Amino acid sequence: MNPATTEFVRQRFTDYYRKALLVSPSSLAQREWGFVLFNPGAAEMRMRRHIAFSERAELFDYIKNLVPSHIYYSSAYYEKPDAPTMAEKGWCGADLIFDLDADHIVKGPYDQMLSRVKIETEKLLAMLTEELGIDPKQIELVFSGGRGYHVHVRDLAFRGWGSAERRELIDYICGIGIDPAVLLNGSSSPGWPARFRSALTGYMTWLGSLSEEEAMTYLTSLEGVGKESAAGFLKKREEMIAGLHGEVDPTLLKDRVIKAVVNETQGEFRKRLNEEAALADEPVTTDIKRLIRMPTSLHGGSGMRVQSLEMRDLPGFDPLVDAVVFSSRDVRVDARFPLAMPMLGSTYQIQKGISTVPEAVAVFLCCRGIAEIV
Repeated sequence: MNPATTEFVRQRFTDYYRKALLVSPSSLAQREWGFVLFNPGAAEMRMRRHIAFSERAELFDYIKNLVPSHIYYSSAYYEKPDAPTMAEKGWCGADLIFDLDADHIVKGPYDQMLSRVKIETEKLLAMLTEELGIDPKQIELVFSGGRGYHVHVRDLAFRGWGSAERRELIDYICGIGIDPAVLLNGSSSPGWPARFRSALTGYMTWLGSLSEEEAMTYLTSLEGVGKESAAGFLKKREEMIAGLHGEVDPTLLKDRVIKAVVNETQGEFRKRLNEEAALADEPVTTDIKRLIRMPTSLHGGSGMRVQSLEMRDLPGFDPLVDAVVFSSRDVRVDARFPLAMPMLGSTYQIQKGISTVPEAVAVFLCCRGIAEIV
């Protein structure tokens, strides 16, 4: 941002923080805080951290006076959260955090990325509550203000978990390291056995949609699969699909094609298996000292609100309406390139160069580095 754009955005943030009803996390005095300030022309983002507050009023006054572009607090609880080094803080535990970021899942127009990451979030919440038995009352769901969602689990049962235990949990969520022999053993059961069979059924059905020549070409491209094995597999394909819906034949995994398919790290089957997982960001969950965005704060990369919401409200939640806090008054911007920007229930066709857009769109474009204020 140039200085004029920085000042425009900072003024808008100042107005928001002056009027907004801010909410702080629980156990405020045990949290470390970090703030990124508006710094026009800076080559990189720098954080002011190792800060602690004993009372909400102190925190809120600090925010209103400082007017940061990003606000973070620790998922961890510390004895001395304002100590200058991590070793001195005295770690007492941490919330279990999941981060779903569309940028790590799919590329495309912003609104489409938001739609896809919502699907992943719904899958994660279903796994946590229906499969792992976590009480929904212990879960806080938050739109990150940017391209995804944060899921905070504050159940005391997880607070003392280290990185290794959290790694096992996120591996389950993402379907990492699953054993086909275990998942295909016996009858289908809920969870990953059902998801694995669903992915394999979808894969084998997809093969059936190809011509025989196309299917043979695809299968023989797999490591260790020759023409004879591929042809035999295609003849038994429908029988195998039927078997996946009941008691699986224990010889199934001895089939050369099946072995090659389920051991692929890339390819059509792996893509379908990934679609069964919830694609959360693994490093965030395993990090027991993570800083996470404060709900009710503004995201300095979009100008939208970091928004808490009830799990039941997620299907109808539209970030480009519900997390937008700025007005529709006209503002002139100079865009670096043309784009279509959906926001506030409309789609704005923005041309390269100078144009007039609603204030909310202008803040978003400026925060994203797409435009400068005129």
